[in-house]
Amino acid sequence: MDRIRIVGGQPLKGRIPISGAKNATLPLMIASLLTDEPLVLENVPRLADVALLQRILGNHGVDIMVGGKRPGDGEYDGQTLHISAKRIVDTTAPYDLVSRMRASFWVIAPLVARMGEAKVSLPGGCAIGTRPVDLLLMALRHLGAEIEIDGGYVLARAPHGLRGGEIVFPKVTVSGTHTALMGAVLAKGATVIENAACEPEIADVADCLVKMGARIKGAGTPRIEIEGVARLDGTRHRVLADRIETGTYAMAVAMTGGDVMLDGARPELLQAALDVLVEAGVEIAATNEGIRVQRNGAGIAPVTVTTAPFPGFPTDLQAQLMALMTRAKGTSRITETIFENRFMHVQELARFGADIRLDGETATIAGVPRLKGAPVMATDLRASVSLVIAALVAEGETLVNRVYHLDRGFERLESKLSACGAEIERISG
Repeated sequence: MDRIRIVGGQPLKGRIPISGAKNATLPLMIASLLTDEPLVLENVPRLADVALLQRILGNHGVDIMVGGKRPGDGEYDGQTLHISAKRIVDTTAPYDLVSRMRASFWVIAPLVARMGEAKVSLPGGCAIGTRPVDLLLMALRHLGAEIEIDGGYVLARAPHGLRGGEIVFPKVTVSGTHTALMGAVLAKGATVIENAACEPEIADVADCLVKMGARIKGAGTPRIEIEGVARLDGTRHRVLADRIETGTYAMAVAMTGGDVMLDGARPELLQAALDVLVEAGVEIAATNEGIRVQRNGAGIAPVTVTTAPFPGFPTDLQAQLMALMTRAKGTSRITETIFENRFMHVQELARFGADIRLDGETATIAGVPRLKGAPVMATDLRASVSLVIAALVAEGETLVNRVYHLDRGFERLESKLSACGAEIERISG
């Protein structure tokens, strides 16, 4: 199993290209099931989750071709996927595939919308909480689907097609909003989604669906209106920049000091996180090339943050911020409101010498003057990269184990960091 070796102490200087967003890529790939025409996605990141979803879609009869390199393409240019779901041959998504990636459960909506039926395995537990699918199933029921759970599988049927309805989510849910959106675009009549998630990735998927012929208004706001259509066409769509990767590298630069341009980053996608970094003493400048991040000389100031749905501070940047605050001059507090069990990185950060105390959903971080390298273990996707951020300033050597978590969400992380001066390498086997 691969590990990553890091020797801390080097400031980051240079440029880091920001990849396409994983959290938009996966639902965009799943949306290909809604049409029998080709969907071409550009700027797709090279991630383990993307490769796994290709296998899952292949199980339904979807053909996916990865476009070759074009003249002028750089090392980090995203892939182009040509996806064709011309003929869906299987409406079952088996446990052995769905259990490996929760987002694959979302195939249930386009399958039942287009084929009138779907049999999808319940995704099971998760390292950062149960994340139940009840709101996804509620959305499909409001669109007229008959739902039955049998033997660990959800059976969804709409033999005469889905029909429009009103869906009011009791709490903001990204997965539920994606499901409702994909079900409603082919439903007969009008659908209104209230208390919808406002994340940029929702709007990006909606933009793609509109290009395919869907009628959607209000995506990116709490109220989305959809007028169902009989069929969708193929299209070409470029995946938006990954705001979580942007915030992660911004915090790495803040941790080590230095000066890095995050090429292609879009500040409006993560303004709350950038505001927190400014509060911590980091210089942030948006340019037409991306976002420039600098921290020269001055220390890191403590902050108090509560995670919240977009446009609030993202839960997917909570672990990275906690790593940064371990070196702040003072005491910080981070409250996690989105997922339970999302503080598992605390024990690993403590191995560096971090001073973190947990009280329910709040972590209190007392900044320390130095961290020391240690062998650590990644517990989930975002937590794993917080260990890399700590290791970049820790004295001596750090070995990060279980890096397959990193490969799920960060494209070529070690080569992007080493290009900016970090002493980091992957050790295979």
